[in-house]
Amino acid sequence: MFPASVFRLDNGLTLIHQQISATPVVVTDVWVRAGAITETEPWFGMAHFLEHMIFKGTATLAPGEFDYHIEKVGGISNAATSHDYAHYSLTTATSYLGEAVPYLGELLLNAAIPDDEFIRERDVVLEEIRSCADDPDWLGFESLLKNVYKDHPYGRSILGTEKQLMQHSPEAMRGFHRYHYQPENMTVVVVGDVQPQTALELVKRTFSNFNDVPDYPSPQKHPIPSIQGIYTREIILPHLEQARLMMAWVVPGVEKLRDANGLELLSVLLGQGRTSRLVHDLREEKQIVNAVCSNFYLQREASLFTITAWLEPEYLERVEGLIQEHLDRLQTVGVSEQELKRVQRGLCNEYAFATETPNQLTSLYGYYNTIAQAELAVAYPQQIQSFHSQELQKLAKQYLSPQNYAATIFKP
Repeated sequence: MFPASVFRLDNGLTLIHQQISATPVVVTDVWVRAGAITETEPWFGMAHFLEHMIFKGTATLAPGEFDYHIEKVGGISNAATSHDYAHYSLTTATSYLGEAVPYLGELLLNAAIPDDEFIRERDVVLEEIRSCADDPDWLGFESLLKNVYKDHPYGRSILGTEKQLMQHSPEAMRGFHRYHYQPENMTVVVVGDVQPQTALELVKRTFSNFNDVPDYPSPQKHPIPSIQGIYTREIILPHLEQARLMMAWVVPGVEKLRDANGLELLSVLLGQGRTSRLVHDLREEKQIVNAVCSNFYLQREASLFTITAWLEPEYLERVEGLIQEHLDRLQTVGVSEQELKRVQRGLCNEYAFATETPNQLTSLYGYYNTIAQAELAVAYPQQIQSFHSQELQKLAKQYLSPQNYAATIFKP
């Protein structure tokens, strides 16, 4: 049973509310289907840049005034952008909720995007891009995404490039904002010590006067790429201390959520924790990697399954071959009941630990409602517990081919 209440407002906005009386705070988290996947050429990087510009004020709220009002009442605000979403969270004491939330709504609905602030903040984003370019792990992951997703938006950097950012204009960003920041694209999640009727009335008042939808180019739909063969990209970084081997598979998004959940189980089994197969074999037993891990990234259109190893360059070929052998063994021998119970228990415990606070719950509900529907979030533990070893073996055969994947290799 879903523990929160879901309200569909007349204007198309969704409110998700859960009252938790034991806490003196309330978290309000606004999720918008306006991530990097909605960008059109040449305005790549626009969604993330807009996240910065949202806080630069409106016609009635000067730059910096939002921060002043929120900090004055002891509140905390935050924001993030991904390929599938942008979201803006606000944590306040219950007594200040009605005072603080309208400020956030004013920013989101009526962002002015002033020309002078646009130029100043663009320099901040450009510096963020340059800073990330000095991080080999960030570079490696971005290279891997491009290698996997090709021309699909998931293959682009959320930050954009310096060249792309210099093409942006305040006018284009205002159009992007007014087109995408509309009620049907928004989910407002309110969790904490607040009555449902109070939350509903506050959200109705705050998120009511949206701008008219302008004419704006819709993003082009790109097919999900399939990988046939092994796509290897090798990059030399002279100051790198150790090599990286990154392997990736394109796997289902939320349209096949059960398959995605099963692949997350396989990710834990292969490369999370000392008893996982790859860590035990490559690091503990053979001692030919400094570290190895496997990760699963759930996304709306196509998820990502990765295996990453940090190692000395002379072991690259051998380790890649051993990982292929592990994948082959997963498909031919399968998963033992003991292994399955261990990874199921681990993921269910992790879910329990990640759903204890209002902040965690707003993130969970908002994320699921943005890429699918909120109610699926609480079905996760039962779904994970329902898998059997034969189904996982079938998923490994279907999606984790040792002969079809993308690899990015970094060498010093």
